[in-house]
Amino acid sequence: MSQNEPVSVRILDRDYTVGVEPGERDSLTAAAHMLDARMREIRGSNRMAAVDRVAVLAALNLAHEMQLMRDELAKQQQRFQSTLNDLNRRLDTAIDNAR
Repeated sequence: MSQNEPVSVRILDRDYTVGVEPGERDSLTAAAHMLDARMREIRGSNRMAAVDRVAVLAALNLAHEMQLMRDELAKQQQRFQSTLNDLNRRLDTAIDNAR
């Protein structure tokens, strides 16, 4: 059983320690940088913006982007499956004609 290792990240000038599986440190650090950048973008020059509101808006934006990517992946998978089905039909026809 693997142990989580603590990783410190800084988001919007606050430090957080998060436990991650070995080998996931770089991915978590990259995610923290992305979240920090998004939160800074949302907060803009308004230093008085409530951190929880900024965090929720950043999370909503990122979740929306992720959903768009999932939708696009589903469309690509559907196109791939359709193409694969078409190729299988063609192959079956070619095999039947060769007999």
